[in-house]
Amino acid sequence: MKRKTENPAVDDNPAPTDKGISAGAVADFLRQHPDFFTDRLDLLSEMAAPSRWTGDGVVDMQRFLAERRLGEIDDLRNCAQEVIETSRTNMSVQTRTHAAVLALLAVADLDQLLRVVSDDLPLLLDVDVVTLGFEPAAGPVAAVFSAAARRIPKGAVDELLGADNNVHLRREIKDDGTIFGSAAGLVRSAALARLRPGDKIPAGFMALGSRGAAFGPGQGTELIGFLARVMEACIFRLVEHES
Repeated sequence: MKRKTENPAVDDNPAPTDKGISAGAVADFLRQHPDFFTDRLDLLSEMAAPSRWTGDGVVDMQRFLAERRLGEIDDLRNCAQEVIETSRTNMSVQTRTHAAVLALLAVADLDQLLRVVSDDLPLLLDVDVVTLGFEPAAGPVAAVFSAAARRIPKGAVDELLGADNNVHLRREIKDDGTIFGSAAGLVRSAALARLRPGDKIPAGFMALGSRGAAFGPGQGTELIGFLARVMEACIFRLVEHES
């Protein structure tokens, strides 16, 4: 008499085997679950497809797999191209920003600074217009307010940029002349950077305007912020020298 074993002869969750599953059972299962491969596309790449299937209502699996691979290759190619273009753009913007900084550091007085801002920076930064604006001031610092610097009401900087923003990008801007003066109708997109030159100089802004879609939310603002900090230092140095 054989001793009864405590282990069951059949596992409750047996692993599928080739002997236990027939081709017909697999076919029936797939017919009952037509969306089986929807979330398991990786399985298709492991399937051995016939060279060609013909007939009404029959899917050409080889063509499907080939198109899928070609799609993946196209996606990778597009991704690589985007990375290359983005790197080129970033390098170009960085080079232009460095040139603009060197131009600012070379100025000897406020009038020259404002000429560089209005005449040179648009060319160096590849934009259509660059302006400066300052809230009301009196005394020696009033020299900053010339034809090349905008006069703006007190509190206008916070209103334009937001109280917590140092740089604000706008894809579409409607300017009544407060920011860009006579060039307001030309500008479509803009970058606004807060200026805090020092205790003796009121709050202000540096504005870069483009007639195209050069600026917009989601873009990096580090270089614009860096240029604004250099602008602050230059203004503070020149005002201290002339006062």
